[in-house]
Amino acid sequence: MMSLDKLNILIPTDFSANAWTATQYALNLYADRDCTFYFLNSISLAHSDSRSYITAKYLDTLAETSKNELDALKDRAAQLNNPKHGFEVISTSEEISQAIKRAVKINGIDMVITGTKGATGVNRYFLGSNTVKIMQSLKSCPMIAVPDAHEFKVPKHIAFPTDFTRVFEAKEIQALLNFADLYRAHIYILHLSLQGGLNVLQETNMRDLQAHLVNHQYTFHWMEKSGTKSDEINEFVVDFDIDVLAMVNYKHSFVEKVIKEPVIKKIGFQPIVPFLVIPE
Repeated sequence: MMSLDKLNILIPTDFSANAWTATQYALNLYADRDCTFYFLNSISLAHSDSRSYITAKYLDTLAETSKNELDALKDRAAQLNNPKHGFEVISTSEEISQAIKRAVKINGIDMVITGTKGATGVNRYFLGSNTVKIMQSLKSCPMIAVPDAHEFKVPKHIAFPTDFTRVFEAKEIQALLNFADLYRAHIYILHLSLQGGLNVLQETNMRDLQAHLVNHQYTFHWMEKSGTKSDEINEFVVDFDIDVLAMVNYKHSFVEKVIKEPVIKKIGFQPIVPFLVIPE
Protein backbone atom coordinates (compact mmCIF):
# COMPACT_ATOMS: atom_id res chain seq x y z
CA MET A 1 0.00 0.00 0.00
CA MET A 2 1.36 3.38 -0.96
CA SER A 3 2.01 5.56 2.07
CA LEU A 4 2.24 9.32 2.53
CA ASP A 5 5.89 8.94 3.52
CA LYS A 6 8.84 8.46 1.23
CA LEU A 7 7.97 6.13 -1.62
CA ASN A 8 10.02 3.25 -2.98
CA ILE A 9 9.56 2.74 -6.72
CA LEU A 10 10.98 -0.23 -8.62
CA ILE A 11 11.79 0.15 -12.33
CA PRO A 12 12.87 -3.07 -14.09
CA THR A 13 15.01 -2.22 -17.10
CA ASP A 14 16.69 -3.90 -20.05
CA PHE A 15 18.08 -0.51 -21.15
CA SER A 16 15.73 -0.38 -24.15
CA ALA A 17 13.98 2.74 -25.40
CA ASN A 18 10.70 1.46 -23.94
CA ALA A 19 12.34 0.99 -20.54
CA TRP A 20 13.56 4.59 -20.64
CA THR A 21 10.03 5.72 -21.52
CA ALA A 22 8.80 3.93 -18.37
CA THR A 23 11.59 5.57 -16.36
CA GLN A 24 10.65 9.04 -17.60
CA TYR A 25 7.01 8.34 -16.76
CA ALA A 26 7.96 7.31 -13.21
CA LEU A 27 10.17 10.34 -12.62
CA ASN A 28 7.46 12.70 -13.88
CA LEU A 29 4.63 10.92 -12.07
CA TYR A 30 6.36 11.28 -8.70
CA ALA A 31 8.10 14.59 -9.41
CA ASP A 32 6.63 16.16 -6.26
CA ARG A 33 7.09 13.18 -3.96
CA ASP A 34 10.09 12.06 -1.95
CA CYS A 35 11.12 8.80 -3.61
CA THR A 36 13.87 6.27 -3.90
CA PHE A 37 13.90 4.70 -7.37
CA TYR A 38 15.39 1.23 -7.69
CA PHE A 39 16.61 0.30 -11.19
CA LEU A 40 16.70 -3.49 -11.58
CA ASN A 41 18.35 -5.42 -14.39
CA SER A 42 18.31 -9.20 -14.68
CA ILE A 43 20.92 -11.07 -16.70
CA SER A 44 19.13 -14.38 -16.15
CA LEU A 45 19.83 -17.02 -18.79
CA ALA A 46 17.30 -19.46 -17.34
CA HIS A 47 15.59 -20.04 -20.69
CA SER A 48 18.62 -19.91 -22.94
CA ASP A 49 19.03 -22.96 -25.19
CA SER A 50 22.78 -22.50 -25.04
CA ARG A 51 23.00 -22.19 -21.26
CA SER A 52 25.21 -25.25 -20.94
CA TYR A 53 27.80 -23.60 -23.21
CA ILE A 54 27.99 -20.34 -21.23
CA THR A 55 31.33 -19.85 -19.51
CA ALA A 56 31.92 -18.26 -16.12
CA LYS A 57 33.96 -15.55 -17.85
CA TYR A 58 31.04 -14.68 -20.09
CA LEU A 59 28.70 -14.47 -17.09
CA ASP A 60 31.16 -12.16 -15.37
CA THR A 61 31.18 -9.97 -18.47
CA LEU A 62 27.39 -9.83 -18.49
CA ALA A 63 27.32 -8.89 -14.82
CA GLU A 64 29.90 -6.13 -15.34
CA THR A 65 28.01 -4.75 -18.33
CA SER A 66 24.76 -4.81 -16.35
CA LYS A 67 26.34 -2.90 -13.46
CA ASN A 68 27.94 -0.32 -15.78
CA GLU A 69 24.69 0.29 -17.66
CA LEU A 70 22.74 0.57 -14.41
CA ASP A 71 25.21 3.15 -13.14
CA ALA A 72 24.87 5.08 -16.42
CA LEU A 73 21.07 4.93 -16.12
CA LYS A 74 21.28 6.17 -12.54
CA ASP A 75 23.46 9.09 -13.65
CA ARG A 76 21.08 9.91 -16.51
CA ALA A 77 18.08 10.00 -14.17
CA ALA A 78 19.99 12.07 -11.62
CA GLN A 79 20.69 14.72 -14.27
CA LEU A 80 17.10 15.91 -13.82
CA ASN A 81 18.34 17.35 -10.50
CA ASN A 82 15.20 16.62 -8.48
CA PRO A 83 16.25 16.93 -4.82
CA LYS A 84 13.29 14.76 -3.80
CA HIS A 85 14.61 11.77 -5.74
CA GLY A 86 17.29 9.24 -4.85
CA PHE A 87 18.46 6.26 -6.90
CA GLU A 88 19.70 2.74 -6.24
CA VAL A 89 20.64 -0.07 -8.63
CA ILE A 90 20.09 -3.83 -8.48
CA SER A 91 21.91 -6.17 -10.85
CA THR A 92 20.92 -9.81 -10.56
CA SER A 93 21.21 -13.15 -12.33
CA GLU A 94 17.86 -14.23 -10.90
CA GLU A 95 14.92 -14.75 -13.26
CA ILE A 96 13.13 -11.42 -13.74
CA SER A 97 9.81 -12.11 -12.01
CA GLN A 98 11.50 -13.76 -9.03
CA ALA A 99 14.04 -10.93 -8.83
CA ILE A 100 11.23 -8.39 -8.73
CA LYS A 101 9.33 -10.27 -6.03
CA ARG A 102 12.48 -10.38 -3.92
CA ALA A 103 13.25 -6.67 -4.51
CA VAL A 104 9.68 -5.70 -3.64
CA LYS A 105 9.88 -7.56 -0.33
CA ILE A 106 13.38 -6.46 0.69
CA ASN A 107 13.00 -2.79 -0.25
CA GLY A 108 9.37 -2.20 0.73
CA ILE A 109 8.41 -1.27 -2.83
CA ASP A 110 5.20 0.75 -3.23
CA MET A 111 4.92 0.60 -7.03
CA VAL A 112 6.56 -1.23 -9.92
CA ILE A 113 6.74 0.71 -13.20
CA THR A 114 7.77 -1.08 -16.37
CA GLY A 115 7.64 -0.77 -20.13
CA THR A 116 5.24 -2.90 -22.10
CA LYS A 117 7.92 -4.58 -24.16
CA GLY A 118 11.67 -4.81 -24.18
CA ALA A 119 14.48 -4.50 -26.66
CA THR A 120 13.20 -7.50 -28.62
CA GLY A 121 9.50 -6.61 -28.35
CA VAL A 122 7.25 -7.35 -31.31
CA ASN A 123 5.35 -4.20 -32.24
CA ARG A 124 1.99 -5.83 -32.88
CA TYR A 125 1.74 -7.17 -29.33
CA PHE A 126 1.16 -4.82 -26.41
CA LEU A 127 2.75 -6.97 -23.71
CA GLY A 128 6.24 -8.39 -23.89
CA SER A 129 7.04 -11.70 -22.23
CA ASN A 130 8.81 -10.12 -19.25
CA THR A 131 5.91 -7.74 -18.60
CA VAL A 132 3.53 -10.70 -18.69
CA LYS A 133 5.70 -12.61 -16.20
CA ILE A 134 5.74 -9.65 -13.83
CA MET A 135 1.95 -9.23 -13.99
CA GLN A 136 1.43 -12.93 -13.37
CA SER A 137 3.72 -13.12 -10.37
CA LEU A 138 3.38 -9.73 -8.65
CA LYS A 139 0.91 -10.11 -5.78
CA SER A 140 2.09 -7.64 -3.14
CA CYS A 141 2.02 -4.22 -4.83
CA PRO A 142 0.53 -2.52 -7.89
CA MET A 143 2.37 -2.00 -11.15
CA ILE A 144 2.09 0.33 -14.12
CA ALA A 145 2.89 -0.79 -17.68
CA VAL A 146 3.78 2.19 -19.87
CA PRO A 147 3.17 1.95 -23.64
CA ASP A 148 6.09 2.38 -26.00
CA ALA A 149 7.01 6.02 -26.75
CA HIS A 150 4.27 7.31 -24.43
CA GLU A 151 4.65 10.99 -23.53
CA PHE A 152 3.88 11.78 -19.90
CA LYS A 153 0.57 13.43 -19.18
CA VAL A 154 -0.58 14.28 -15.65
CA PRO A 155 -3.10 11.53 -14.75
CA LYS A 156 -6.27 13.53 -14.07
CA HIS A 157 -8.67 10.97 -15.59
CA ILE A 158 -8.59 7.30 -14.57
CA ALA A 159 -10.80 4.62 -16.14
CA PHE A 160 -11.74 1.70 -13.91
CA PRO A 161 -13.69 -1.00 -15.79
CA THR A 162 -15.76 -3.45 -13.76
CA ASP A 163 -18.71 -5.77 -14.22
CA PHE A 164 -19.75 -5.47 -10.53
CA THR A 165 -19.88 -9.27 -10.18
CA ARG A 166 -17.20 -9.30 -7.49
CA VAL A 167 -16.79 -7.53 -4.15
CA PHE A 168 -13.69 -5.36 -4.18
CA GLU A 169 -11.40 -5.66 -1.19
CA ALA A 170 -10.58 -2.45 0.68
CA LYS A 171 -6.86 -2.82 -0.10
CA GLU A 172 -7.60 -3.05 -3.83
CA ILE A 173 -9.64 0.14 -3.85
CA GLN A 174 -7.09 1.84 -1.61
CA ALA A 175 -4.39 1.20 -4.20
CA LEU A 176 -6.62 2.89 -6.79
CA LEU A 177 -7.33 5.82 -4.46
CA ASN A 178 -3.66 6.23 -3.58
CA PHE A 179 -2.88 6.63 -7.25
CA ALA A 180 -5.82 8.98 -7.83
CA ASP A 181 -4.71 11.12 -4.88
CA LEU A 182 -1.39 11.92 -6.55
CA TYR A 183 -3.14 14.47 -8.79
CA ARG A 184 -6.69 14.48 -7.41
CA ALA A 185 -7.82 12.50 -10.42
CA HIS A 186 -11.41 11.80 -11.45
CA ILE A 187 -12.26 8.08 -11.51
CA TYR A 188 -14.49 6.92 -14.36
CA ILE A 189 -16.10 3.62 -13.38
CA LEU A 190 -16.96 1.81 -16.59
CA HIS A 191 -19.50 -1.00 -16.75
CA LEU A 192 -19.65 -2.98 -19.98
CA SER A 193 -22.92 -4.84 -20.19
CA LEU A 194 -24.78 -7.17 -22.53
CA GLN A 195 -27.99 -6.31 -20.73
CA GLY A 196 -29.57 -3.08 -19.57
CA GLY A 197 -29.59 -3.24 -15.78
CA LEU A 198 -27.77 -4.75 -12.83
CA ASN A 199 -28.88 -7.78 -10.85
CA VAL A 200 -29.16 -7.76 -7.05
CA LEU A 201 -25.55 -8.86 -6.52
CA GLN A 202 -24.21 -6.24 -8.91
CA GLU A 203 -26.30 -3.52 -7.27
CA THR A 204 -24.90 -4.48 -3.87
CA ASN A 205 -21.32 -4.46 -5.16
CA MET A 206 -21.86 -1.09 -6.85
CA ARG A 207 -23.07 0.46 -3.59
CA ASP A 208 -20.11 -1.08 -1.76
CA LEU A 209 -17.75 0.46 -4.31
CA GLN A 210 -19.45 3.83 -3.87
CA ALA A 211 -18.82 3.64 -0.12
CA HIS A 212 -15.10 3.15 -0.77
CA LEU A 213 -15.03 6.18 -3.06
CA VAL A 214 -16.40 8.72 -0.58
CA ASN A 215 -14.44 11.99 -0.70
CA HIS A 216 -13.16 11.24 -4.20
CA GLN A 217 -14.32 12.45 -7.59
CA TYR A 218 -16.01 9.67 -9.53
CA THR A 219 -18.77 8.97 -12.03
CA PHE A 220 -20.42 5.78 -13.28
CA HIS A 221 -20.63 5.03 -16.98
CA TRP A 222 -22.52 2.31 -18.81
CA MET A 223 -21.57 1.02 -22.25
CA GLU A 224 -23.58 -1.59 -24.09
CA LYS A 225 -21.10 -4.25 -25.17
CA SER A 226 -21.23 -4.57 -28.94
CA GLY A 227 -17.67 -5.55 -29.84
CA THR A 228 -14.68 -6.98 -28.03
CA LYS A 229 -14.08 -5.80 -24.49
CA SER A 230 -10.62 -4.44 -25.37
CA ASP A 231 -12.02 -2.39 -28.26
CA GLU A 232 -14.81 -1.01 -26.06
CA ILE A 233 -12.33 -0.02 -23.36
CA ASN A 234 -10.03 1.75 -25.80
CA GLU A 235 -13.01 3.56 -27.33
CA PHE A 236 -13.93 4.80 -23.85
CA VAL A 237 -10.32 5.87 -23.22
CA VAL A 238 -10.40 8.05 -26.33
CA ASP A 239 -13.91 9.47 -25.81
CA PHE A 240 -13.26 10.53 -22.21
CA ASP A 241 -9.63 11.59 -22.62
CA ILE A 242 -8.51 8.95 -20.12
CA ASP A 243 -4.92 9.20 -18.87
CA VAL A 244 -4.58 5.86 -17.05
CA LEU A 245 -6.48 2.57 -17.30
CA ALA A 246 -6.75 0.76 -13.96
CA MET A 247 -7.88 -2.82 -13.32
CA VAL A 248 -7.71 -5.37 -10.53
CA ASN A 249 -5.98 -8.63 -11.44
CA TYR A 250 -8.02 -11.41 -9.84
CA LYS A 251 -8.88 -14.96 -10.86
CA HIS A 252 -10.86 -15.04 -14.12
CA SER A 253 -10.52 -11.26 -14.48
CA PHE A 254 -9.98 -9.56 -17.82
CA VAL A 255 -6.40 -8.83 -16.79
CA GLU A 256 -5.75 -12.51 -16.10
CA LYS A 257 -7.10 -13.41 -19.54
CA VAL A 258 -4.88 -10.79 -21.15
CA ILE A 259 -1.68 -11.98 -19.47
CA LYS A 260 -2.09 -15.69 -20.13
CA GLU A 261 0.44 -16.25 -22.87
CA PRO A 262 -1.55 -18.86 -24.86
CA VAL A 263 -4.37 -16.37 -25.49
CA ILE A 264 -2.62 -13.02 -25.42
CA LYS A 265 -2.11 -12.94 -29.19
CA LYS A 266 -5.79 -13.73 -29.78
CA ILE A 267 -7.04 -10.98 -27.49
CA GLY A 268 -4.80 -8.32 -29.02
CA PHE A 269 -5.25 -6.02 -26.04
CA GLN A 270 -3.31 -2.79 -26.65
CA PRO A 271 -4.07 0.00 -24.19
CA ILE A 272 -3.08 3.39 -25.56
CA VAL A 273 -2.44 4.81 -22.08
CA PRO A 274 -0.49 3.53 -19.06
CA PHE A 275 -2.06 0.43 -17.53
CA LEU A 276 -2.30 0.29 -13.71
CA VAL A 277 -2.63 -3.33 -12.55
CA ILE A 278 -3.73 -3.84 -8.95
CA PRO A 279 -3.26 -7.29 -7.38
CA GLU A 280 -6.15 -8.81 -5.46
